[in-house]
Amino acid sequence: MRGISKTFPGVRALEDVSLVVQAGEVHFLLGQNGAGKSTLIRILCGAHRADSGEILVNGAPVQLRSPADARNLGIAVIFQEFSLVPYLNVAQNIYLGREPRGRLPGTVDHRRMHAEARRLLDTLGLDLDTRTLVHELGIAQQQVVEIAKALSQNARILVMDEPTAALSDREIERLFERVRALKASGVAIVYISHRLQEIAAIGDRVTVLRDGRNVASFAPADRTVGELVHLMLGRAVETTYRSRFCDQPGEVVLAVDDVSSENGVRGATLSVRAGEVVGLAGLVGAGRTELARAIFGADRVIRGTVTLDGRPLRGGPVRSVRAGVGLVPENRKADGLALTRSVQDNVLLAGLRKLFPSGWYRGSRAAQAAAEVIARLRIATPSPARLTRYLSGGNQQKVVVGKWFVAGSRFFIFDEPTRGIDVGAKAEIYGLIEQLVAGGAAVLMISSELAEVVAVCDRAYVMRDKTIVGELGRGELTESRILTLAMHHA
Repeated sequence: MRGISKTFPGVRALEDVSLVVQAGEVHFLLGQNGAGKSTLIRILCGAHRADSGEILVNGAPVQLRSPADARNLGIAVIFQEFSLVPYLNVAQNIYLGREPRGRLPGTVDHRRMHAEARRLLDTLGLDLDTRTLVHELGIAQQQVVEIAKALSQNARILVMDEPTAALSDREIERLFERVRALKASGVAIVYISHRLQEIAAIGDRVTVLRDGRNVASFAPADRTVGELVHLMLGRAVETTYRSRFCDQPGEVVLAVDDVSSENGVRGATLSVRAGEVVGLAGLVGAGRTELARAIFGADRVIRGTVTLDGRPLRGGPVRSVRAGVGLVPENRKADGLALTRSVQDNVLLAGLRKLFPSGWYRGSRAAQAAAEVIARLRIATPSPARLTRYLSGGNQQKVVVGKWFVAGSRFFIFDEPTRGIDVGAKAEIYGLIEQLVAGGAAVLMISSELAEVVAVCDRAYVMRDKTIVGELGRGELTESRILTLAMHHA
């Protein structure tokens, strides 16, 4: 890709950007949210047309007028925002538009399609029924289906946009094994990630974008992690997770006692005290998100009790919000935001009853409350009226957090809070969590990154097979102990 430029109304997304990727190479494309990475990739896959510049494949100039043109050239993209059809099953999604033909004209060979889908999922280490509808899957399982879909196309140029964002360490290593095999077969791989440690594991070259422009291109060994961060952000950033931990937590805020729920959680018991961050760890499919949904009231509890400040928590999400519970969900775009509404609307949505107890809406009060949250969280938006869909991933995550500030929440559930956001935004999210607990709030944090659990949490519970199998205090909280509990009996 040479001299690529692209302008959207009011935004210069790319300016004279170039990217050269060799066969059999894993080329990392780095940059903070809003740097232009996604726009560049959408141009490569034919979803956008560049205003200027050229694209060459195998040395020959090509015109990519549509995604079909890109597929015909062997270009496949795994987007961070999934492109799955929720009410089709796993196999149908993997082979959508490319279904194997049956013996009779116009029919599909379903047996072969499911067998091929099963083979791909086995390669990626996911034990999943290929007849399961996609909307029934968790976000991490959907991620693996997206990867299988791209691999099924036998691509020669494969773009992976945050493929490990929702995967646990074991799933990540399996993915890396597949990436290495693709690399050995001559596939050119463009890899976008905010997890800088992945560069040392599989990276051959790195290109950094900042503010829609090329900053540098180099071999991984030529830069330290600190230098990479500085190139991405244009400034140094504090990369520590937490400066101090909670030695003397307060009263129990949340108590979950022998809870089983309709989504499969079995006999879960845990507690979270004021002033502490409690982790919830486990492998993909262990039931962490399901337990969070049961606590929040999104899925029905069929046995056991959930109490907040000693009072039963029941009656669904509306009652939970009024009681002071805030949920930052795993899939912020589907479950946490109204993307076609403004930043102000999203920030105020959960707190309207608290802001206007009389039921009368006052525009000046609403604008003031939204402005305070935008300033406090440093949400990068040209205006509170900006549609939330146009914000970067990190700023969208801040909007999700901010709405619970307005609602007056004092117990927060963070489900994969740093998924798909850059290192600068991660540092800000960690800082927010630390501020919350310092002010007396209680936090339950779900994360697939074991290093994040160890570095952020005061203690952690580990789940396996939809139940809690162990608790680790601060002194025994290590990645190896978490993994041992998550994979085997203690």
